Amino acid sequence: MPDNNAPPERHLRFILVTLLTFCVFFLLFVFRYADDNRLTSWRWAFAHVNPAEFIPLIFAGIFIVYGLLRFPFTGRNPAPFLFVSSFAASSAFWGSPETIVDVSRYFTQAKHLEMYGARYFLTEWGRTINAWTDLPLVPFLYGVIFRVFGEARVYIQIFTGLLFAGTTVLTYLTGRRLWDKHTGFFAGLMLLGIPYIFSQTPLMLVDVPTMFFLSLSVYAFIRALDTGGPWIAASSAAVSCAVFSKYSTWMMLSVLAVVFIVCLRRGTGGTARVCTGRAVVAAVLAAVLAGIPALLKFDVILDQIRFLREYQVPGLKRWGESFVSTFLFQVHPFITAAGLYSVYAAFKKRDPRFPVAGWLVFLVVLLQIRRSRYVLVVFPMLTLMASFGLQAVRDMELRKYIVSCIVASSLVTAVFAYLPLLQEMAPVNLKNAGRFLNSADVEKAVVFTLPSGDTAVNQAVSVPVLDLFTDKAVYYDYDPALSPPPEKTETSPLRFTWEYRNPRYYYAGEASAGENAAVAVISNGIPRSMPGRIERRLNGYRKAAVFSVSTGLFGYRPVVTVYLPEDRL
Repeated sequence: MPDNNAPPERHLRFILVTLLTFCVFFLLFVFRYADDNRLTSWRWAFAHVNPAEFIPLIFAGIFIVYGLLRFPFTGRNPAPFLFVSSFAASSAFWGSPETIVDVSRYFTQAKHLEMYGARYFLTEWGRTINAWTDLPLVPFLYGVIFRVFGEARVYIQIFTGLLFAGTTVLTYLTGRRLWDKHTGFFAGLMLLGIPYIFSQTPLMLVDVPTMFFLSLSVYAFIRALDTGGPWIAASSAAVSCAVFSKYSTWMMLSVLAVVFIVCLRRGTGGTARVCTGRAVVAAVLAAVLAGIPALLKFDVILDQIRFLREYQVPGLKRWGESFVSTFLFQVHPFITAAGLYSVYAAFKKRDPRFPVAGWLVFLVVLLQIRRSRYVLVVFPMLTLMASFGLQAVRDMELRKYIVSCIVASSLVTAVFAYLPLLQEMAPVNLKNAGRFLNSADVEKAVVFTLPSGDTAVNQAVSVPVLDLFTDKAVYYDYDPALSPPPEKTETSPLRFTWEYRNPRYYYAGEASAGENAAVAVISNGIPRSMPGRIERRLNGYRKAAVFSVSTGLFGYRPVVTVYLPEDRL
């Protein structure tokens, strides 16, 4: 806390920040029904929570974070501190289930590489490997991890945790390059002040890796223009990685044009001619690195872009979340307030570097991108804006304290409100069933899925998620009657679950037969009865476990009933 010998007005500022921190928290709690986030809404996370219980937790968090920021090691080693602290924070969420059904696509794509090799993956991606609207880089990296280390979710979580930690460091380095080390450090640290991020870091999705590659592209391009040399090649490689991570990143890479304009105005990379030459070389190399694979898969990519334009773009208007939710509940309001103030401060100072940080956030607002998952990739730029805005606080200790309040209250919210909510969502049944199968005395599991009119999700996508959590061989007994009429799914955000087909490695014919196998039935809710073909398969089996946890908030409520041979019980 502030020095005891400090003037009374300085103590008053610390007290006011503390009171404001708690006032903001309680205001968010009172108005939690304004949060329309589709995953971690405050109205769900705090539905059965006494907010008074958070007071000592937030106080303790502020004391710990502020103490760490005042520790000499932190000031001397900001990058290692950011890396270790952010990785540790993300690891606290490894126990959450795979809450978003999109994971089935990325897992099955990665498993193709694990089973058949990189050449098969690169050849068959978009053909026998159903790519939907996904780009190949992140599933390819996941597949390499599976092939090298084994098919275990924890290795993916370590990887995404490392990428998130790397993003905090890249944010620090970018801020230091644009302004100074304190601005960069606080920007990197404030990424821990966005509780929504922690609901995504443990998931086998592409959003966190995309955020990393976009941040790397910005920093590497700044270095390429400023210093040239190897950074030009690094910049081109980073851009090509961002290009093949997610389609929305293509638009976000327009920030590199802003970086180039800023370089010309500042003259940091030498003359305009030198800066332009470096930019041209980096652009040409990036075009070659990204262009050759794109040409080889041109027909697939063209079809995906056409589908995105006809289905995804109109759909975003129906599936969106409000900016109030994203920037006041899922992002700490202090960050948003400081980011808004930064626009005024940059205009007043006529700071030529500010557009690098502000451009992507401006795009989000201009294009009305109203989905937290899609906004996630620009959060590093939002925290850079906020940190720039906090430069108005001249007292460095007070600035540290403000950031400590942001980080502490957000981490407490994420750990003690979001995480329990995530662990109570129905997809946890797939995780628990997978673990149960690991402990069972069987060699494999035969999976059946039951149709339901209560959900827009095809239960077939639950099979790969169950596979992700079990070491047993998984075989799927597919019923073609599960497919609904096309008109019922045409505009659904979950349309892919019906057009998706589980890969051939789940259909093993006679390999799925035999007595040394468990039978798992995945249904939407507890089934009242079993179809005849499943009843026949269950001859000689007894019900061993039922996993039926559910918050009741979503139509998708996978329940897993596991049957074991009578002699295996």
